[in-house]
Amino acid sequence: MPVGTRGAVKGLDSADLDALGVEVVLANTYHLMLRPGAETVAALGGLHRFTGWGGHTLTDSGGFQVHSLQPKVDDDGVTFASVYDGAATRLTPETAVEVQGLIGADIQMVLDVCASLPATAETLRVAVDRTADWAARARDHHDRVEDRPEGQALFGIVQGGTDGALRTESAERTVALEFDGYGIGGLSVGEPRHQMLEALAATVPILPADRPRYLMGVGDPVGMLESVALGVDQFDCVAPTRAARHGSIWTSAGRVNLRNAANARHDGPLDAACPCPTCARWSRGYLRHLLSVGEPTVWRLCSIHNLTYVLGLMDQARVAIAEGTLDALIARTHDTWDR
Repeated sequence: MPVGTRGAVKGLDSADLDALGVEVVLANTYHLMLRPGAETVAALGGLHRFTGWGGHTLTDSGGFQVHSLQPKVDDDGVTFASVYDGAATRLTPETAVEVQGLIGADIQMVLDVCASLPATAETLRVAVDRTADWAARARDHHDRVEDRPEGQALFGIVQGGTDGALRTESAERTVALEFDGYGIGGLSVGEPRHQMLEALAATVPILPADRPRYLMGVGDPVGMLESVALGVDQFDCVAPTRAARHGSIWTSAGRVNLRNAANARHDGPLDAACPCPTCARWSRGYLRHLLSVGEPTVWRLCSIHNLTYVLGLMDQARVAIAEGTLDALIARTHDTWDR
């Protein structure tokens, strides 16, 4: 799921996402409630009409900002200082549900506590307990809100850091609340990949196979495929488009640094195996020129390419699962990206 934090995937518009075959776009509750405000989004028709996007939408509750902005957290909720004007902003499990109802996403996430890693056992315990308590409050409140969009799904979130026992406990407590789907949070926040996969292995088998299982914030090719093998269904990450804007191009042969002088007179595409419109029309040399002079057009062209690569990799994973060749696809991707 490409990330459109403030209602747009940077450098792209909804027509680009349609052309890429994107099915779900993620937006962020914390940012949209501050600018332009959830009531404004609602007044302008809700997230779909507001952004001109006809596909599915998911809003992250603001739990990741608990990790990244270090707000004041208590048993009742979270108090942030606005990144825009410094004003105090309060979120509770209930207000997060109400705000996401106003914004109008198809899927909303419960407010959770995402602990930074490494973390002490006490920190992880508090995060798991608060996340479970808040999930129960969100579940109850979501059922009572009358004016939320019809059919809006609510996903619970599993926490526990890299502690397998806490992950198992958190998963069991979350599943007991019977959500429409399940997010796996608090990973890909600095821990080695093998620790992330061990935490997933302790989590995913507990989550119902007939509900979406969503690994939050993971977007590297190897990490995604390894997680798919463990049973994960959904991913989001800013990495593909952020990398593109900085000239880090994801290809079937691995990363390409577009800024390298060797690309200055390269007349070929970013990736000869790529079907995207960027590769069909423009050379590496031209795109490097745009990047070198700071021409914003290059953000769009390279983002289209990187998203084409990631979405294509997920297509390959679906085919490989059906054909029983997922292990071979993972091995090839390891060889390309971890060498």
